[in-house]
Amino acid sequence: MMKIIILITALLFLAPSAANAQDYLHGQAGTTYQAIGKTTFGSNGLNAQRVGNTTFYSDGSSSQRVGNTTFNSDGSSSQQIGNTLFNSDGSTVQKIGNTTFGSDGTTCQKIGNSTFCN
Repeated sequence: MMKIIILITALLFLAPSAANAQDYLHGQAGTTYQAIGKTTFGSNGLNAQRVGNTTFYSDGSSSQRVGNTTFNSDGSSSQQIGNTLFNSDGSTVQKIGNTTFGSDGTTCQKIGNSTFCN
């Protein structure tokens, strides 16, 4: 399952540079995420912890970022170009301001260390 990877690929939207789409998380509609340190807690029960360039999820899956590409343990991947994330399933996520917009119609807004997805 290409996880809310975009969720947390988008955790991958959690790296250090604030001017970059990578600082933002895009997740599942109806879910709130809270980042505490290098761990992100989802209201849906899915948690993620980043160690270096690898993110480990509470469901046993993982993802690894190499350059601007993220490789997920389920075989899927995503590539970030500018403020847009292109996923191997054809979906995209675009960051504008403090909000991310998924091609599936989901939007996530980052406020402080919380991200609210609808």
